[in-house]
Amino acid sequence: MKIRQNGEPVHLEDRKMTTLIPVKIKWHGGRKKVIPAVTLPDQQPEHDASMLVALSRAYHWQRLLDTGVVDSGSDIARREGLHQTTVNALLRLTQLSPTLVRDILNGRQPKTLSMRWLKTHELPWEWGEQQEFFGRFDA
Repeated sequence: MKIRQNGEPVHLEDRKMTTLIPVKIKWHGGRKKVIPAVTLPDQQPEHDASMLVALSRAYHWQRLLDTGVVDSGSDIARREGLHQTTVNALLRLTQLSPTLVRDILNGRQPKTLSMRWLKTHELPWEWGEQQEFFGRFDA
């Protein structure tokens, strides 16, 4: 294949071509994840399946607690065959601000927010504090 550079024919075999793609590499859910350094307006949202499953389980379990079907997280853990700390960690997700939950459901949560982080860190209780706190995640 031949191309022209400055009007002169050039053989591609004689030249090295380099393509640069602006990306960031961040840890997400215990794995390295490639994140575009530039967000394109037509870029599709990226849903985190593990976070969606965790949110749905947490809200379902909270409904069971609220309606009196179960008495505690320990009852849920026994019924589901899970460890009590796992159930309690997931139940804390019901304390997330509605805005953050909506962002997660729409696939627009902070890219560095992971289930591992949510399970192992305390959340601010005030929704306004959560917005401010999670707003700094991808900064």
